[in-house]
Amino acid sequence: MDIKELSPFLLCLFSILAPTIFIILFKLSQSRNNKNVPPGEMGFPWIGETIKFYRAQRKNRLFEDFIQPRMIKHGKIFKTHLMGSPTVILNGANANKFLLSNEFKMVVSSWPSSSVQLMGKESIMEKQGERHQCLRGLIGTSLSHAGLEALVPKICNYVQHHLDQNWKGQDKISLYRSAKTLTFSIVFECFVGINVHPDTLAIFERVLEGVFAPPIQFPGSKFSRARKARLEIKKMLVEVVREMRKQMEEKQEGGEAGGMLLSRLVAGMIRGEISEEEVVDNVVLLVFAAHDTTSFAIAMTFKMVYQHPNCHGLLLQEHADIMMNKRHGENLTLDDIKKMKYTWQVARESMRLFPPIFGSFRKAITDIEYEGFTIPKGWKVLWTAYGTHYDAEYFQDPLSFNPSRFEEPVPPYVFLTFGGGPRLCVGYQLAKLNILIFVHYVVTCYDWSLIYPDETITMDPLPFPSHGMPINISPKL
Repeated sequence: MDIKELSPFLLCLFSILAPTIFIILFKLSQSRNNKNVPPGEMGFPWIGETIKFYRAQRKNRLFEDFIQPRMIKHGKIFKTHLMGSPTVILNGANANKFLLSNEFKMVVSSWPSSSVQLMGKESIMEKQGERHQCLRGLIGTSLSHAGLEALVPKICNYVQHHLDQNWKGQDKISLYRSAKTLTFSIVFECFVGINVHPDTLAIFERVLEGVFAPPIQFPGSKFSRARKARLEIKKMLVEVVREMRKQMEEKQEGGEAGGMLLSRLVAGMIRGEISEEEVVDNVVLLVFAAHDTTSFAIAMTFKMVYQHPNCHGLLLQEHADIMMNKRHGENLTLDDIKKMKYTWQVARESMRLFPPIFGSFRKAITDIEYEGFTIPKGWKVLWTAYGTHYDAEYFQDPLSFNPSRFEEPVPPYVFLTFGGGPRLCVGYQLAKLNILIFVHYVVTCYDWSLIYPDETITMDPLPFPSHGMPINISPKL
């Protein structure tokens, strides 16, 4: 056999043997020096179990179709392979505490490349240690007690204006879409301090579509469209930031015009504490974090209230009692918000059953020893809200709706709708105000009913009601 005849034979032989050799090398690389890693299955090389994970997530059945079967088979700690990385999934309050309280020490936040590029490399989600603490402090000052007191009447005005403009005269409305439009305006205008152009929400939604898409740049791809939208947002925000800086410097203010977040960030930029890129990236991140998840939480709260008439009656009574002490047209105060204890129990129970964020990835920056297992340096670690929210150890009859669970304080690291540890959601108080104030004005001004009481929830990339949660409405007389 001469060389010309041998070449096709060798090529054919290689094509047959290469996949087998690759799989063997992959298995060896996973097992080498990892004898104490948690049990589990890594799936196919590179792909791992990513497709199964995404399929379950898209149907909003991540717990039922992906996590629970593996917990039954392997226990509360198991390994898998997701999005190109070997990953350990931890479940339970002790595991959550161990992982989240060791932020910056053993693990760091680890988001997909597409998310980092679109949210911003200089955003707080990418910052570690002291830099994270500095940015968190600048953002958090806008949500101090005084900041919250100032926000409440502003949010009340936005909610009432939105209902007057979009609900009055209608007999049917998309509750989810309405809540999303409203919370976006509140976050952007009321909290950040930037007037919203009618097209701004649509541009942000194009960015959101690409945050978990493969970071491949080719015309027409989700990621490509998202990057283009992100550049539009950056251009707009840079112009606003530079104009505000100019005005503040001309007035010789270190200023906090009206206590708005953007003015505080720009003041920090003038003092040299934060860069222009950090200001832009953190505004983008906060707008995404504060409005999309909040609108879903609002929708799920109304879903649960409608499905449980007794709950509806108790909630209405609480808001009627608050209204008895208000003059006609008088806005709510922060003290009124504190009286909405039952409403907040209902909202938290709704978020327990339907968490707006299923969990978050971390990356081990050192070999981690936990519960007799080794999580190797460089591996991803995932905590999920489902690991405690749906566990009878923490919530009796966990799949039933029972707001009274929250009459007493819930143990730490059990209810994780807003995360935990150093990365506890910095805007959770703003989310709380948005939910409670919106609920107040809807239930006191309108009679309403769900058109699809059992409407399914889907995810793309965050959860949302598949039909937009349409409701029938009529003004109270």
